[in-house]
Amino acid sequence: MARLKKKNLRRRDGVWDPLADSAQDKRRALAIPQTPQSADPAYRLAYIDDDFLCREELRPVRLQLELLKVEMMLAERGIKSTVVMFGGARIPAPGTAAWAARNETQRVNLEAASVYYDEARKFARLCSERSAEFGFKEYVVVTGGGPGVMEAGNRGAADVGAPSIGLNVVLPHEQAPNAYVTPELSFNFHYFAIRKMHFLLRAKAITVFPGGFGTLDELFETVTLMQTGRMALVPLILFGKAFWHKIIDFQALADFGTIAPGDVDLLQFVETAEEAWDIIVRFYEKLEAEQAAASALPEG
Repeated sequence: MARLKKKNLRRRDGVWDPLADSAQDKRRALAIPQTPQSADPAYRLAYIDDDFLCREELRPVRLQLELLKVEMMLAERGIKSTVVMFGGARIPAPGTAAWAARNETQRVNLEAASVYYDEARKFARLCSERSAEFGFKEYVVVTGGGPGVMEAGNRGAADVGAPSIGLNVVLPHEQAPNAYVTPELSFNFHYFAIRKMHFLLRAKAITVFPGGFGTLDELFETVTLMQTGRMALVPLILFGKAFWHKIIDFQALADFGTIAPGDVDLLQFVETAEEAWDIIVRFYEKLEAEQAAASALPEG
């Protein structure tokens, strides 16, 4: 009679577990002789059957898997907070051609916008230097994992030997993760909605650089969550005041009455990495002082 010989009868969390694990059964299932019965898709173990997992009825399961995988891996790494960097994929590094330009006007504008690549890189360095003080568990830089401003963010972290996160998404035109994302923190998503959740789940600050529809989507998603009280107020910092005020008249929304006058104050505008980092430092110094004062008050 075959007996289970399991090398380690305790799970990673220390719980005693004498049952055969799924990885072991996966290996056994793949090793059985091929017959008409065992070769048919019906015989595959459900959790290693890609065709089954991609069925429309399994969408809720796939949503859960995308939420769980990244959450578990970040938790295992001990990452407690992040600084989010949103921004355009088409902004080139200084001195490089605007690869995404479709005409001369776009070329001029995009190459002039390379200043934001520089500021994003500097800002990520500042975040990562602070992150080092916490063993890279706090203030970890997270980007969308692609080119442009995203690359600059991951690159800035790499400049000072810090890890950084990249949250890529499958697009019609393949977008590989940039070379500066920490490989074990480089994730890929099918669902934009789950990707958005992971951007904000640990966010201690959010920065938004000039960008296109995707960047605007991320900005308005974030500010809406803050406006409606579904997310705590954390620094939401927009780089490039002239750019933002040219494409969006925030004050006009307040004047028209479709947002409250105070909602405009959810956004802060800066031009440099140093300005942005100073806002974050002052915000958390004030918050910590308020929390300390509150804890010192007598109960009752």
